[in-house]
Parts: sequence; C-alpha cells; structure tokens
Amino acid sequence: MLDTRVETFLAVCETLSYTKAAATLHLSQPAVSQQVHALEQDYGVPLFIYQGRLLHLTAAGRTLERAATTVRNDDALLRQRIAAGGIDELPLRFGVTMTIGEFVVARPLARLLDLHPHADVRMEMANTSVLLARMRAGSINFALVEGFFDAREFDSEVLSVERFVPVCAVEHAFLREPRRLRDLLDERVLVREVGSGTRDALERQLATHGLSVDAFGHTVQVGGMQAILQLLELDAGISFLYEPVVAERITAGGLREIDLEDFSVTHEFSMVVWERERLRVDVSPDLRATEGGTHMGPLT
Repeated sequence: MLDTRVETFLAVCETLSYTKAAATLHLSQPAVSQQVHALEQDYGVPLFIYQGRLLHLTAAGRTLERAATTVRNDDALLRQRIAAGGIDELPLRFGVTMTIGEFVVARPLARLLDLHPHADVRMEMANTSVLLARMRAGSINFALVEGFFDAREFDSEVLSVERFVPVCAVEHAFLREPRRLRDLLDERVLVREVGSGTRDALERQLATHGLSVDAFGHTVQVGGMQAILQLLELDAGISFLYEPVVAERITAGGLREIDLEDFSVTHEFSMVVWERERLRVDVSPDLRATEGGTHMGPLT
C-alpha cells in the first residue's frame, strides 16, 4: 500500500492541478498542497514548478512519479495474484499494435486460450505510443509492438523479425518500372497515422535516404490497415507494409511487391514491458511461438 502522500502526489501528476487532484481525492486543496510539500521536505527537492500559470513536474518529480507508479502497479498485481490463486483466474491485460492485432496475434492467442481455457484475457489494439502510455499507467501488463520504443525505459524480447516491403496492385502501371526508392516519388503513397509502428518504420527508412513522406507526389493518411489493403487492390496508390500483412494478398494475386535495389528492410516485432522484473506476467510466454522451447520463432 502506498503512503497517502504518494497517492496524493500521483493524483497531482495525473491532473497537473492541485484543485483537480483535490476534487478527485475528495480533499481540500490546502490538504493536497500540504501533503505534496511534506514529500518535498522529505526528499529535499521541489517536485513541481509553475511555469506561468501551468504546473509542471521537475526532473526529480518525474523520477518519483515513475518509481511510485511502479510500486502502485506492483501492489495491484500482487493483490490480483493473491486473490486469484491460479493462473486461469489471473487477469491478463495486454495490448497489440494494429499490424500484430489484425494479422499476427490470432494463432498464439488461440494457443494461450487452449492452454488456459478459463483465463481472464483482455486484449486492446492501439498504436505504439498509446500502448506505451497504457503500460506506464499500469492499465496493461505488456504490449506486442512493431513500433519503436525507448529501450532504456522498457524491457523487451524479440518475437520475430519481419520484412518491410513496398507494395502495389498487380495491375499498377508505372511510367517506368522503378528500380530505386526515388523512382517512386511521383506515386501516391498510402500511409498510416502518426504514432503507428508502420508509419514510424517508413519515416525512419525514408530519412536514411534523405527523404520524408512529403517527398511523394501525394500522401494519403489512412487509419485502418484493412482500408489501406483495399485501396491498394483498387490501385489507389502504393504503400510500405510488413510482409505478414500483405503475404496472403500477394499469394492470391491481388498485390505485388515492388522490387527495389536500395530498399531491403527488416524490423523486429517485440514483447515490451515496463520494468519487466516487477511486472512479470506468468502466462505471457504462451503468446510466443517457440521452437524447441528456447529459440524464438515468428509469431505466426
């Protein structure tokens, strides 16, 4: 159980307002201020600072927020484990990015449910940045992502390595068959929203060529992966997607990979946790595809 002053401090962190924190905690504003001030005296440093009329965490405040959030999450998980008594009763909350959720996770999730038929499982789908925020808040135990994350903040394990490929409709007619990435710049490119793992992967690869998505003749942002695939098959543009997303449609003859001399990209799909040793979830290994119990194979 957290010290009452720490709970109050976290409430102020979440609202960045003494008044709003007081309302949330059903305390008076002076009481909230006094509890935060008492913490500042204990640690000998200011935890908040006003910039104009806005309240901000200091560097010390951010450090305490992270540590206190971890302790609160540990306490909640410990209470769940004590109450559950068994793995099938332990709530498992995790998140997946759009690519993994729509095209990759079904088989390993089915395996988990087969091994633990009564497990209380909740999976949510969102882009990488949202899932990382949900882990920080303790709302999910871990996330399966293809996006980029700060390895200094999060622990991770590689689940698979996937190719990232340019694709178009089979009947798409180029003025001249492209050989290099810059040969595609006159095309309409279909991209995911900012914050998605697929968008991040594309922007980082373009940057290595001194390019951005704005370098293309026309950029169309589409929030859904299925919508992008349908637009591709309708020859509405080109796109850059992970191979598991397009493999079936390429095999079926609706799409084709654009073979470029200067674009050979792979990226890791990872299981990410915040402070893994503190937030370890025992059933999460069942969401991995293994070979011989030790080698990490592809999720599919």
